[in-house]
Amino acid sequence: MSRATAKPASIADVARVAGVSVPTVSRVLTGAAKVSPDKRDRVLLAIDELGYRPNGAARALVSGKQRIIAVMTSETAIFGYSATIQGIETAARAEGYFVVISVVENPTEDEAQRAVELVLGQPLAGIIVLKFDPVGVRVLEALPPDIPRVAVSGEVSDEVSQASIEEVAAGEEIVRYLLSLGHPTVHHVTVPASRDEDHRTTGWRNALVEAGAEVPEIIPATWDASSGVRIGRRLAADDSVTAIFCGNDEIAMGVITGLSDAGRNVPADVSVVGFDDHPLARIWRPGITTIAQDFPGLGRRAFELLQAQLDGDAAVARSTSRPPLVVRESAGPPRVR
Repeated sequence: MSRATAKPASIADVARVAGVSVPTVSRVLTGAAKVSPDKRDRVLLAIDELGYRPNGAARALVSGKQRIIAVMTSETAIFGYSATIQGIETAARAEGYFVVISVVENPTEDEAQRAVELVLGQPLAGIIVLKFDPVGVRVLEALPPDIPRVAVSGEVSDEVSQASIEEVAAGEEIVRYLLSLGHPTVHHVTVPASRDEDHRTTGWRNALVEAGAEVPEIIPATWDASSGVRIGRRLAADDSVTAIFCGNDEIAMGVITGLSDAGRNVPADVSVVGFDDHPLARIWRPGITTIAQDFPGLGRRAFELLQAQLDGDAAVARSTSRPPLVVRESAGPPRVR
């Protein structure tokens, strides 16, 4: 079979022909760690022999021109994701780096491995993984251990540098605020999480247990705000529901719409709060009480952690911030019945 009609070579093919491991090939391609001259020569020879696409990338790395940062994510349209990527891109561009985005559509091992192989085919300086969901967790597991990488948010690990937001404390604060208004308990509508329980949910539960309040059953939503509309219509039929904490502002907007469709007023009948401080939260009617997450700042902090690695600091580092509560009109005292 001719090279023109053959299936394009993968990084695994290069490793097989060179007689080395896939991580060794990635080390040669990324320049992230030293490789013996013999192995390096064998890898570059295999790249040439197979016509592997990163030929030019390898030459760029030899000349010390690794100026690409890869961002691996499952989403680019959702507010938190897009704003974090914006922060990464702005900080990286200011330091002379280019940013490429790799979207991984599902959290299977094969999908993550394919995405990682594709990304490693570029002359990368390092990788930033948005660990907001199961896809981010899987991608981090698939990365070779020696390439500079930073995780963004998600459950904290001792194995990788990470930029995060203190969502447990923020979840506790917003639930305590609702309880302080006189609500006997707070119902919780969750967004998809990267682990068994999202940190916002943990904060919600902690605050209720601390107050001795009933802990209602969790209500799961999707990332689509229309799922919040359906949930709002359903909760409107339950007169015992006086306060709802939503996993993000888009779901809160949907829940408010669903309650309104069913004839319930916010906040007179039901208080609804969100999380993230979406740009629309302040102009929504009523304005949404929420937690103001600085996603662009989160992205900048993630790049700063990666930059430290590229400058030679190999220590695992943390960068955390505490987001503030923003009080608007969507929450108030429960109606006296």
